[in-house]
Amino acid sequence: MRDFRKLTIWRDSLDFSVDIISELKKFPDEEKYGLTRQISRCSVSIPSNIAEGCRGTNSELSHFLSISLGSAFELETQLEIAMRVGYMSKDGYEVIMFRLRKIQASINAYRSKVKKPTSQQANKPTSRASQLAN
Repeated sequence: MRDFRKLTIWRDSLDFSVDIISELKKFPDEEKYGLTRQISRCSVSIPSNIAEGCRGTNSELSHFLSISLGSAFELETQLEIAMRVGYMSKDGYEVIMFRLRKIQASINAYRSKVKKPTSQQANKPTSRASQLAN
């Protein structure tokens, strides 16, 4: 089990989520149960899935990092909509998107690192079934 609190991507995405939730307070009240709620859930999902993935194997972590990345891309779309309908300024949107893209890149890089077999795994003998398949 990994300590997700030590991961920079978890800390950065948690800080980002808190900042997004603060930004949502500027949205109109009529959006409270619409776009605001969706944006909040996506932003919270990013660090939550990173943390959840840390409880298991590399394969499980990779899976949860993929979910986290998907939430980040979903959030990107929702923020674009919010900016286009006038809930966010173009400048505010650009600042947020810069941070979000850094988080997306970090998640993707960590997922690639986790997916690579270690030298110990690479040297393991293959199973009889996989030998027969080749």
